[in-house]
Formats: sequence, structure tokens, C-alpha cells
Amino acid sequence: MSRVTVHTLQSAPEAVRPYLENAQKASGFIPNLLGVLANAPAALETYVTVSALNGKAELSLAEREVVQLVAATHHGCDFCVAGHTAVALNKAKLGQEVVDALRAKGELPQDKLEALAAFTREVIATRGNVSEAGYGAFREAGYSEGNALEVILGVSLATLCNFANVFAQTPLNDELSKYRWQPSA
Repeated sequence: MSRVTVHTLQSAPEAVRPYLENAQKASGFIPNLLGVLANAPAALETYVTVSALNGKAELSLAEREVVQLVAATHHGCDFCVAGHTAVALNKAKLGQEVVDALRAKGELPQDKLEALAAFTREVIATRGNVSEAGYGAFREAGYSEGNALEVILGVSLATLCNFANVFAQTPLNDELSKYRWQPSA
């Protein structure tokens, strides 16, 4: 049971209905996250806008999904872990072993992606005050200065979604149930 209203296309404020219609066309359903964010049209517009900008990053979709899954597991957002697991496997084509490691907060089996995940973890843990060693390892893995800022962009997007879902206790859509995740104790 959600702590706040999970709007449908019919119950949502008029200003946000186009966003929900677009989501329905793109996914075949309206993710409950969007139904929650519809309570604050500015929050939903921010999500849509920042998502589109994040999609323009030089980081690949697979790399952006690593950032999203690191943030979601760190923040304990079961909704986002499920949603990004679906995207990581089905659209970004990340291997099951990579996704399993991300969901378990473990070390990734690919060195470059592990460097990205480690940098993302450090960005979150230090609120951006990444050590020279952490940044150096990220750069040595082949990432640029711009990529470092794109990680921060991805973390900012994830933070909006993760915190909104944790606060709202957003229920998982049936369409995402096979990707369900629960934080380890």
C-alpha cells in the first residue's frame, strides 16, 4: 500500500497526463513511480526532463544502468532496482552475472564496469568528495572528466526516484514483479 496516491491516467492532474500517456505508449503500462510523482507535477516534469538529458550522456545505456542500479541498491529502493533490472537485462543487454552482482552490491565481473560502479559508490558515499585514488581508477579505466559528471547526473536522477519511492512506499507494478528485489539485512 502506497503512502501517497498512485495516480492513474484518469485521476492524475491534467498537467501531467501527457507524461503518463507517453509512458503508457512507451512501456505498455504506467510505472507506479510516475503515478506517485504525478502528485507533484514539478517533480514528474523534473523526472522526465532529467531522464531525457541523462539519455544524451556519453555513457552507454549499459553504463547508465550500472549507475542507476548502484544508486538504487545503495538507497534501498526496491522499485527502482526492479525497474532498472528490467532495463539492464532487456534493453541495455547487460549480462545476468553483471546484473546479479549489481543487485547483490558485489564486485562486477567486468573491470571497466566495476571501475564505474566503484566510482558511483564513492560519489554517493562521499556526496561527491571522491578521493584522488577513486577518481584515478575511474580515469584509468577509460572514463573521461565528462563521464564523471555524467555519473553525478545519473546519481541525481536516481536520488529523486529512489527517495520518492522509499518515501511513498511505491508498490511494484505487476509488469516488474519478476524483477523484485529486497535489500539484504
